[in-house]
Amino acid sequence: MTETTERKRRNVLVEGEKLRGADKVRRIPLKVIPTDELPTKPNWIRVKIPASPRINHIKQKLREHKLASVCEEASCPNLGECFSNGTATFMIMGEICTRRCPFCDVAHGKPNALDANEPTELASAISEMGLSYVVITSVDRDDLKDSGAQHFANCIS
Repeated sequence: MTETTERKRRNVLVEGEKLRGADKVRRIPLKVIPTDELPTKPNWIRVKIPASPRINHIKQKLREHKLASVCEEASCPNLGECFSNGTATFMIMGEICTRRCPFCDVAHGKPNALDANEPTELASAISEMGLSYVVITSVDRDDLKDSGAQHFANCIS
């Protein structure tokens, strides 16, 4: 039996492992009712994805500073539009959430320890990116005594 199969069978969370899709919501009771017809999408819902060098610049800076963006982690369809317009939403305290909200695409699992350098890296990245608007949010960290409140305060001060 492989390690992944064994983990699924026992429902054990492994530190640093991101659970997505079926792995993330497998314990949530859900009844799926199949349909025969696929509904068609209206024409107005189809939009062109913005292509801008600024998108790659922001993504590169996120990687350099080892930061996460909720835009990427939650598979936001507006990422191109926001990054092109100089807006970014940073997600602090890691990329793995301790909760399993079915409406959210952020990975669930046992998160890594907090990065003590994250507040400094965040400030440097924001400065280097030349953003016009910044939002700071976080994953839920129910594993921490203060739920990460002190780390959040360090990041915004």
